[in-house]
Amino acid sequence: MLEIRYMKTFHLTIAELGKNLFEGEVVSAAFPGVEGAFEILAGHEAFVSELRQGRARVKTADEQVRDFEIARGGIAEVSHNQVTILL
Repeated sequence: MLEIRYMKTFHLTIAELGKNLFEGEVVSAAFPGVEGAFEILAGHEAFVSELRQGRARVKTADEQVRDFEIARGGIAEVSHNQVTILL
């Protein structure tokens, strides 16, 4: 029997001054916040958080896992099923 899985996604942009590091549909994204690590899924409540140095992990809509190094911290904004990370 063929298993068909439908996962809800959201749009994620990870950018630093002058360039986009990632842009696309993702299933989940985990970040190192200054008050502790957090994970975002589709439909997450809106919020803004400061990021600390560490590693972000993103699971894309095609189930690939990508890691991004956050060297100096940044800002995460979650709103209307879109997430923007500014490093």
